[in-house]
Amino acid sequence: MSKLTGRDQTALLVVDVQNDVVGNAHHREEVVGRIAELVDRARATQTPVVWVQHNEPEMPIGSPGWQIVDDLVPADDEPRIDKQYGDSFADTDLEAVFAARKVDHVVLCGAQTDACITATLYGAVHRGYDVTLVEDGHTTDDTEFQGQALPADLLISHLVRAAKYSELPGITLSSKPAASISL
Repeated sequence: MSKLTGRDQTALLVVDVQNDVVGNAHHREEVVGRIAELVDRARATQTPVVWVQHNEPEMPIGSPGWQIVDDLVPADDEPRIDKQYGDSFADTDLEAVFAARKVDHVVLCGAQTDACITATLYGAVHRGYDVTLVEDGHTTDDTEFQGQALPADLLISHLVRAAKYSELPGITLSSKPAASISL
């Protein structure tokens, strides 16, 4: 149960499904397809859909790499959040967007699992939101850290496990496949 009072709505949060972010992502087509299906289901039930786009000097606002992938098209009335940090709440108006829509539960999908999805997931729960991670609706690239290979499938599985088994007082944190998420 969320720690946010006076709110009882769910929102679908689509993070960084941008050309340069998911260009080489693990199972890109399948993940983007699931996100598209979730967006359609959210729209059909009038569940708010909120889009987040990362920008930085190598991926400036308006550049081809910054654009959301062609398979996903935000509706004109759906909020778009520009961010410069991993946590989609950090130095953005995402909290105000959710407050205006009385959102207390976030269904989270997008990219990169080991960066912005992780940061946004924990940013949301630490701000009092309940979060459902779409376990087959986030992706990343194979990477390397401190000389060790970190395969994308391992990074994805690790976050799914953390979302399934983490407990926080007064917060519901879960992970479910896209097909079983009710919007």
